[in-house]
Amino acid sequence: MSSSTSSKGQLWGLVDCNSFYASCEQVFRPDLRGKPVVVLSNNDGCIIARSAEAKKLGIPMGEAFFKVQGVIKAHNVTVFSSNFALYGDLSARVMATMETICPEIEQYSIDEAFIPMPGALAVNAEEIAATLKQTVYRWTGIPVSVGIAPTRTLAKVANHIAKKGTGVCVLRHDAPFQEILSKVPVGDIWGIGRRQALKLACAGIRNAWQFAQADNNWLRKNLTVTGWKTALELRGIPAIGEDELPTPRKSVLSSRSFGEKIHDKSLLAEAVASFTARAAERMRRDGMLARGIAIHIRTSYFDDQHQYVQTGQHSLQMGTNDTCFLQHEAAHIFDDIYKSGFAYAKAGVMLYDLIPVGQQQCSLLPAPEADPKRMDLMATLDKINDKHGRGSLKFGAEGLTGQVWKIKQNNLSPRFTTEWDELAPAYCK
Repeated sequence: MSSSTSSKGQLWGLVDCNSFYASCEQVFRPDLRGKPVVVLSNNDGCIIARSAEAKKLGIPMGEAFFKVQGVIKAHNVTVFSSNFALYGDLSARVMATMETICPEIEQYSIDEAFIPMPGALAVNAEEIAATLKQTVYRWTGIPVSVGIAPTRTLAKVANHIAKKGTGVCVLRHDAPFQEILSKVPVGDIWGIGRRQALKLACAGIRNAWQFAQADNNWLRKNLTVTGWKTALELRGIPAIGEDELPTPRKSVLSSRSFGEKIHDKSLLAEAVASFTARAAERMRRDGMLARGIAIHIRTSYFDDQHQYVQTGQHSLQMGTNDTCFLQHEAAHIFDDIYKSGFAYAKAGVMLYDLIPVGQQQCSLLPAPEADPKRMDLMATLDKINDKHGRGSLKFGAEGLTGQVWKIKQNNLSPRFTTEWDELAPAYCK
């Protein structure tokens, strides 16, 4: 690792929340700190998060819940249904806390953020890392690990080291990278997928140090420019710019398996309308418009005698994020693909061909869904639901009460930070 080829004045930090979903549940259940906790997927189907103690019990990520019932009962593991309203709010609080310490952060996922650290920030990297770790925990209750290194990819490695140690790891340009990277399997490198890892292993490249030292021409030929830039990053040479981070998504999917099978067309239509509303809400939050909509319905894969799977889609003349208009289009597609006589187990709505709001192409013909008054209506809808809870205000097509198609959440914790009726009580003795 030649320091002469590195940008000595710049470091990158990566703050990663530890076992984020499980940690969110433990914030309002301090009695569960240090104990095994797991979080389940929609309909309580699979394990999607584990506390460190649950990992030590050998509970696999993604495992079907029913397969680990024995371990869970034997070790008194606490089980939660996924509570994404709580997780999203605590994520926003974590990011806001970091912004009080560092002038710029790049949120990478719900529980991760990169922090550019030039000049004075880089000089005081150790102090800043410790401050981030302590302040985020003190203000939000979420434990984090902080890794700092000369590039984003090396910051990922540093963060992995931090998780196994004190929670903080700073790698400067003179760090013993050969010793460190030789212990990192090539499949654990950020941006290297399973197929690429197999290809690299066949070429004799089994760890991150071997990958970093690989021939540039071979990397470009076999792993494209992205793989070559990853190797440069492992050498301490910044090569991945902000414009090369994950691009805005091209579609939004709202899909769910039902808690009970649905035989009634009107109930299934309510589910489709509700999923359309959720997808439209996410688009507005992200400042996007959809130019296409697709509806998917199916029976259970395990019903060999009565299976039915169908998808319908429709392109829109203009991009929109208007819930009412999208529900109207979804209803037409649903009528075309619905077939009676089946017990439906799942439905989904995908809004695709997304574009940012500012890139909408104008039309000489007025479009009802582009009416500024309707945009104001959608903004008001979102504001009310943000304040009083999702579903407080909704369209009649989504149904009123007692939807049998709602997901199974037998272990759902309260939405402590986003619902007035579910605030955690405080006692003074």
